[in-house]
Amino acid sequence: MLYATPFKRLLLGAALALGLSTAQAADLQPLRVANQKSTIKALLDASGESQNVPYEIKWSEFPSASPLGEALNAGAVDVGALGDAPYVFALGAGASIKVISIIHAEGRNTTALLVPKDSPIKTAADLKGKKIVTGRGSIGHYLAIRALNDAGLSTQDVHFIFLLPAESRLVLDNGTADAWATWDPYTTVVTSQSNARVLVSGKNLLSNHLYFAATGQAIADKRVQLDDFVARVDRAYAWANTHPDEYAAAQARITGLPLAVHVEVAKDTHLSPVAIDDSVVRGLQTTADTYVKEGLLPTHIDVSQGFDPSFNTKRAPQL
Repeated sequence: MLYATPFKRLLLGAALALGLSTAQAADLQPLRVANQKSTIKALLDASGESQNVPYEIKWSEFPSASPLGEALNAGAVDVGALGDAPYVFALGAGASIKVISIIHAEGRNTTALLVPKDSPIKTAADLKGKKIVTGRGSIGHYLAIRALNDAGLSTQDVHFIFLLPAESRLVLDNGTADAWATWDPYTTVVTSQSNARVLVSGKNLLSNHLYFAATGQAIADKRVQLDDFVARVDRAYAWANTHPDEYAAAQARITGLPLAVHVEVAKDTHLSPVAIDDSVVRGLQTTADTYVKEGLLPTHIDVSQGFDPSFNTKRAPQL
C-alpha cells in the first residue's frame, strides 16, 4: 500500500486537469474495456494515451468480435469496438448497448473477398456453387453477402465455411475453400505472401466503420470515463495516421505477423472519427435488413435504438 498514494495522486491530478473536482476524481469507477486481440490497448500504449488516465482501465481480451459482443450483451464489460456486422448481431441478441464513437478506416483493401492467384473465378458471379471461408457474423461474412447480392446471388448459392482468420488462410491455401472474405491485415498477408487476388474490394460496398459501443449501465454510471476514453481513442488514431511505423511495430508485437505487413497496412490506411448521424444509422440499417433477408437474423431490428448521438459533442476535431 506504500505505493498506492503517489499513484492515486497522479490519477487525481489528471482528473483535476479535466475539470473534475477532487471528490469527483476520487469517485471514478474503473472502466471495463473489451479488447479484441489487444489492438486498442496496443494503440493507446503506443500513442501515449494510456498515460495519466484519471480512472483505472480494466482490459478484457477476446479472440474475435462475436464473444466480445456477447460480453457486452451480458454486461461483463462496459465498452468495446465492433464492426458493422458483429454489432448488428449483438443488437439482434437483445443487447442493451449503444454506439458512442465511430472510427472510419479508409484504405486499399480494408476488407476484401480473395481468391488464389490462379483461380478460374473472375467475378463474384463465378462463386455460384463455390466454398467461401470467413468468420460467422464477421465483417467478412457481410462483405461476402453483399458481393453475392450485387452479382444476383444469395447465400443459398454458395457454401460457407466458418473459421477464424488463421485457419481460414490455411483452407484457402490448400484449396479446401475457393475464396476468403476477410479484412486487413489478413488481406495484405495473403496478397503479399500467397499472391492471392482481390476478387471484390469492400471499399465501395461497406462502411468500413469501427463502432465503439457501451452498455446502457456504463453510459448512465460512467459518462465521465467514457467521454475521456472516446477522446483518447480519437487522439490515438490521429497519432497512428502520422506515425505508421511506430503503430505497425506495436501491432506486430501483438499479432506475430511480419512487421512489413503491418507497415504496409498502416501507411495505406487513414483512420478518422465519424459523427453519429442519420447517414450512419441508415447504413447500419441496411446491414441489419440484409441479414434478415438472408435469414441470419430472425426479425427486423431498428438499429437507430443502438446509437447515442449525445457523445458527438465530446468528439475530437476531424484530423
